[in-house]
Amino acid sequence: MKVRTEAPPRYAAGNDGEIDGENRGVLEEAYRNLLEAIGEDADREGLRRTPIRAARALEFLTQGYRQNLNQIVNDAVFESDASEIILVKDIELYSMCEHHLLPFIGRAHVAYIPNGKVIGLSKVARIVDVFARRLQIQENLTTQIAESLMKCLEPSGVAVVVEAKHLCMMMRGVEKQNSVMKTSCLLGTFKEDARTRSEFLSLLKE
Repeated sequence: MKVRTEAPPRYAAGNDGEIDGENRGVLEEAYRNLLEAIGEDADREGLRRTPIRAARALEFLTQGYRQNLNQIVNDAVFESDASEIILVKDIELYSMCEHHLLPFIGRAHVAYIPNGKVIGLSKVARIVDVFARRLQIQENLTTQIAESLMKCLEPSGVAVVVEAKHLCMMMRGVEKQNSVMKTSCLLGTFKEDARTRSEFLSLLKE
């Protein structure tokens, strides 16, 4: 199954991640309706500005829809003779479960083997954020990060591991507080070569 790595077409591409005024108004009204639907008084002092604050929070948490990956990477791809595994560990991520609109929080470990090009260190974290700041399931998030790095760098291989705790499992439903979900996506050499895969897994444990 091919996983979408670009923003849906209804969203304009850009780096600011802001929603236009009309859609922000729609969000504010939706939050007001939600408060009233659960039996709250949306006009009481503590909630009077909550629809505005909540709309701005959701705007920030979903800014990945309105960001363009090419603009994020920009001119941070450089020629290099490096040919060994490059690994960026423990990139913290915050995303929203698309099934319950509750957060999941964790870390991404991203590795690649250069094939004549490397990418600026901070851009790896930014690529993670572009896809984490959308409504997600962890499996798709992991694949999107890996496929995007493969596309922009054309390396010999990419490996991504994501581990996260899901509040939709901790706060509701089975309410298991210590469960951690781990997902991986291996492309190119990491998938095809057992020795390379083993080296990557060893680096993760260090």
